[in-house]
Amino acid sequence: MTELPNDRAILQVLASIQDPQQGRSLVELNMIRDVVVKPSGVVSFTLVLANANSPQRDDLIDRCKIAIKSLDGVTDVWAKVIADNPAPAAPAPPKPSGDRAAIPGVKHIIAVSSGKGGVGKTTVSVNLAVSLAEMGAKVGILDADIYGPNVPLMMGMDDFRFTSEHISTDANGLDVVQPAFNYGVKIVSRAFTHGHQPLPWRGPMLHGIIRQFLTQVNWGELDYLIVDMPPGTGDAQMSLIQSVPLAGAVIVTTPQNVSLLDSRKGLQMFENMGVAILGIVENMSYFIPPDMPDKQYDIFGSGGGTKTASELGVVLLGCIPLEIGLREGGDRGVPITLSHPESASAKALRQVAATIAAKVADTV
Repeated sequence: MTELPNDRAILQVLASIQDPQQGRSLVELNMIRDVVVKPSGVVSFTLVLANANSPQRDDLIDRCKIAIKSLDGVTDVWAKVIADNPAPAAPAPPKPSGDRAAIPGVKHIIAVSSGKGGVGKTTVSVNLAVSLAEMGAKVGILDADIYGPNVPLMMGMDDFRFTSEHISTDANGLDVVQPAFNYGVKIVSRAFTHGHQPLPWRGPMLHGIIRQFLTQVNWGELDYLIVDMPPGTGDAQMSLIQSVPLAGAVIVTTPQNVSLLDSRKGLQMFENMGVAILGIVENMSYFIPPDMPDKQYDIFGSGGGTKTASELGVVLLGCIPLEIGLREGGDRGVPITLSHPESASAKALRQVAATIAAKVADTV
């Protein structure tokens, strides 16, 4: 087995790379920081620049990556860029988790995210919420997938709409919404106000409605608030991370290579923003035909979630098989953990929920 390089070896190969403006080594100038070599051979480091958007930025990153990859045992290189003296007009970095405004009464906020769409993120979210409620916890689910809100359909609330009866005014004169409720879970979605009509909302509007869902909803006492995120690493993710303290993020993927590639980006985004990664859920791990329950077929490949979790140094929370009942439950609005509790998918999803609950409890 190839021996991995240590921090000193990384700094040695980077010592020859100079800052073009000062003509001195990046290492000598303390512009290379936080070098980490993971057991998988992935090397991460922070590049400190006077201006994070410097025109030399990409060239310096490429040169550093080439130098590090020349070392035996290195499988990949991740670079994070920060500004030593950011320009006054630059947006401030997100506040530490302790400084973000907690939601009164809500103990743990968990983001369920994915790098791309179509991997079953919402299916995992609703079954996770229902499973935690079945375990006796007080649970809410926030449908933050503003452009594709499917939580109401999967929770049997697709026809529900907020009316004036669900809205009250608090002491500050702000409207406060009473969430919908089904299967032991409190639910909020923009589909409850706008249905499924397309909404051409830009970043600021998206940020505004997510903050309203967080702060202008009567969530009451909750053990867990599950946030079903839109796919990708865009405005919704940043708004959530910068608004409230998160107990952690769950990344949903399939064994397919393109999904795994995108899931890495989403995972790294949360890590770079200081959010703990609770683990990866590999959905659609294999197909179980209804007429041959003892058979399984790796339609989307196999072992991808295990490999990715190992390489990135995170936990594989579980592998969820693809069954007809899983799809039917989503379409009918009855999560499979309720409609077919003894199915392989339901058992796997309940185990994921139990593992997440244990991990969150350990971090308190």
